[in-house]
Amino acid sequence: MNWLDKLERKCGRVAIPNLMFLIVCGMFTVFLCDLLLPQLQVSYWLYLDRGLVLQGQVWRLLTFIFLPTSTSPIWIIFSLYFYYLAGSGLESQWGAFRFNVYYLVGMIGTIIGAMITGGADNTYLNLSLFFGFAALFPNFQMLLFFIIPIKIKYLAYLDALLFLAGLIFGTWSQRVAILFSILNFLLFFGGDFFRNIRQTIKYRKRQKEFRSYFNNNQRW
Repeated sequence: MNWLDKLERKCGRVAIPNLMFLIVCGMFTVFLCDLLLPQLQVSYWLYLDRGLVLQGQVWRLLTFIFLPTSTSPIWIIFSLYFYYLAGSGLESQWGAFRFNVYYLVGMIGTIIGAMITGGADNTYLNLSLFFGFAALFPNFQMLLFFIIPIKIKYLAYLDALLFLAGLIFGTWSQRVAILFSILNFLLFFGGDFFRNIRQTIKYRKRQKEFRSYFNNNQRW
């Protein structure tokens, strides 16, 4: 990524270190407000809604990233830990600036999708972190629900199937939301992803040709 190297040399100083920690803390704060002070309806004021943004509530272009991923006290702990693990893992591998760019591109994609469909939350944006982490550390083993050991790549395969199902069977707005919110993943990993697919196809083709050649020679 030559363009990213050049951008980092020019703008690297503005990167926010430990970005995922700050986002996770924001999510947990909003979760506590919704739980302890439901009358404030904090999440309502953060959701990315096209109509409300156009009415002047421009803070929603940023605040949607702090929407909690669950209303369950047990599930929120697991999900926040998981997203922190993914985000901090990407930052440790790339550095703060590149991770900032990855997250920012995902935000921009989500915002574009919301402007088309009418609204969005941070669900697919957060999943793009998961896909990025799984692409870099496919054999990383985590404890699912803090109990079940499982490699991260298997969870990624499952989520990829859910994404594919959403693209095939979902509404047009869901398809738009999925595609735009994973622009960051496609930008950072798309080249390697499609290159691996081509190599796999070529490898299987060579295997097939070799088996055919071997079987034909055996007949003689």
